[in-house]
Amino acid sequence: MNFFLSTLNERQRRLYVGLESKRLGHGGDQRLALITGLNVDTIARGRHELEQAESTDRIRAPGGGRPRTEKNMPPF
Repeated sequence: MNFFLSTLNERQRRLYVGLESKRLGHGGDQRLALITGLNVDTIARGRHELEQAESTDRIRAPGGGRPRTEKNMPPF
């Protein structure tokens, strides 16, 4: 597990360990903190980020993305 975590960036690491903590259930944060060396608060933050991601189906935030090249003009 630690080798796999070493290949991930910070956000991916947080999300993966949060997912594993959720799978383990009660005491998962503490157990994974001992195995991975991550802070318990970091693992909890990963779990919360996963819960936020599950609640929305959007890829981007509203209003995000490339600006329009042309404005829509109302018909006369």
